[in-house]
Amino acid sequence: MVSARRLLAIGNAVATANAALADYCTIDYATSVLPVQDLGLGITIDTTSVSAALTTNRSVSSQWYEPAVIDYCNVTFAYSHNGLANDIVHVSYLVPPPEKFTNRYVSTGGGGLAINSGASSSPTGIIVGAVSGITDGGFGNFNTQFDSAFLLAPGTVNWQATYMFGYQAHHEMATLGKQFTRNFFNVSLDDKVYSYYQGCSEGGREGWSQIQRFADQFDGVVTGAPAFRFSQLQTNHLSGGVIEQALGYFPPPCELQKIVNLTIAACDGLDGKVDGVISRSDLCKLNFDYKSTIGEPYYCAASGGGFPGGPPGLSRRQFPGGGPTPEQNGTVTAEGVAVASAFTNGLIDSDGKRIYLNPQPGSAFADATNSYNAATASWAPSLSGLGGQWVSRFLNLQDKDSLDSLAGVTADTLRDWMALGEQKYYDSLQTTWPDLSPFKSAGGKVIHVHGEADSSIPAGSSIHYYDSVRNAMFGGLDFDASTSAMDDFYRFYLVPGGAHCGSNRDQPAGGWPATTLQAVIEWAENGNAPDTLDNAGGVTTLCKWPLRPLWSDNGASFDCVSDDASVESWKYTFDAFSYPVY
Repeated sequence: MVSARRLLAIGNAVATANAALADYCTIDYATSVLPVQDLGLGITIDTTSVSAALTTNRSVSSQWYEPAVIDYCNVTFAYSHNGLANDIVHVSYLVPPPEKFTNRYVSTGGGGLAINSGASSSPTGIIVGAVSGITDGGFGNFNTQFDSAFLLAPGTVNWQATYMFGYQAHHEMATLGKQFTRNFFNVSLDDKVYSYYQGCSEGGREGWSQIQRFADQFDGVVTGAPAFRFSQLQTNHLSGGVIEQALGYFPPPCELQKIVNLTIAACDGLDGKVDGVISRSDLCKLNFDYKSTIGEPYYCAASGGGFPGGPPGLSRRQFPGGGPTPEQNGTVTAEGVAVASAFTNGLIDSDGKRIYLNPQPGSAFADATNSYNAATASWAPSLSGLGGQWVSRFLNLQDKDSLDSLAGVTADTLRDWMALGEQKYYDSLQTTWPDLSPFKSAGGKVIHVHGEADSSIPAGSSIHYYDSVRNAMFGGLDFDASTSAMDDFYRFYLVPGGAHCGSNRDQPAGGWPATTLQAVIEWAENGNAPDTLDNAGGVTTLCKWPLRPLWSDNGASFDCVSDDASVESWKYTFDAFSYPVY
């Protein structure tokens, strides 16, 4: 037990600007400032679970924050939910040195089916002088992913884990984290502790799960490529194989990559400047014809693994296949172009109605990438570990990580699977509630970014949600007035050439914004709303939607412009469903 005199001494040390990090990075002090106040969470903190570890001079880098050398104290503790047996959740907070603390707290999210991105994301808080948190969701430890905890047994859903992954764990982590921050630095109740969130992909969805439910939890939120419409998104990862199956042609990966390369070359200059980046994939969609690539030669050397010439930067979860491949040498075929065109157009059901959307022209054909079957000397769909697992584990409740095959699966089948998952998980994973009025009224600000060439979560997915919010909140206004009203609290930016949550090997000059958290802090704390975003390594700054980049004077002058036809090209109505799909 820590004495009152010792606590006072340590507290005074923390309050002193020149205190050393080691003065308070102790289990005794961390235990004394645990957020044990009644925060309305229905939890009990295990005061014996505390650890505190000092780290100094650590070099960190990410596309989501600028390189830095940081010092921090990592405090970890566990808590349980009252009334639940065998329940334990771990949270971990990085604490900055006292002289660098700026009265801020930051939550960070995960990716794929991980609820946190570990030490790769949490340094972003330290860089802005904040306590920075991650959670394990109660799944076992910080490296355990949601799918491992989802089933209690075949046929039986672990609903506690599902709701924790869906939104509850992040709410608890942020609520505890804000109070822990206040306790740790002895911040008076008269002084505000600003709270923020940053995450991409699943982490982006996690951020929106908080905005949609807990209006005053964060002052500012940065979300990237969020995994909205969870059931549609995950099922749609099977769309490439289903489209190829329907057309009866499974193109070699090298053929599809050649189509990507030719698309980039053809559409590069549509923004007024040739720089290796499609900054106007909307104009590409309106003007480029895949048929122009027929007959163009392609070549990829034999490979011992992976997808030669295939989509860069994709996780093994999305593509569990990718074994040895032979030399690929040929010309782009009419059949390959038909696959590329149908895939880009997105899923259409047997009645000609739209089911879902796919990535923009110039994106890698990730979900249409095939694997080589040496036994039959032929190409076949590589079952996505995301789509296949979604159906087998989350819809069929089997302890399996994928489907056995796509035999008998049609676009209509995918539509029905999407509807089933949406109904089953609407209140936990779908994350598409469009009325953000409480968040706006609470003064919250959100910066939302998405790589325009994202091959995993289509960029149009984010625009569809933006429009759902715009129509729900400002449907009585015309387009210009409603987007202006959105600007008060919600700003969206496409990253030209950007891939999934980062820069793109195929369009490296596109860059990626590394100071989005700083931008939302400036907006929330000082009222300086960003009309554009800095884009590290990129050839252009990022324009605020619905404005789009355009160069003039042979690439000498840059502007963000409005183009009605281009904006319309991003709009989708999912009329294959008899209800609104936000």
